[in-house]
Amino acid sequence: MEVKVIFGKKEENRAIPEETTIKEVLDAMDISSEAVVVKRNNEIVIEEEFLVDGDVIEVIRVIYGG
Repeated sequence: MEVKVIFGKKEENRAIPEETTIKEVLDAMDISSEAVVVKRNNEIVIEEEFLVDGDVIEVIRVIYGG
């Protein structure tokens, strides 16, 4: 199956196996799930969510500090 991943100004279509979680996609892209918020089809989701064919994932980097 295929999902679209948007991270910053980059957009890419990724072929992934069935029952892939958002965390697995982030790991494959070498992105720490602790430093981002993920939206799937415009709704904020947790990293354990399974993806389905055609999902659009937007990865938003969280900036924090003191």
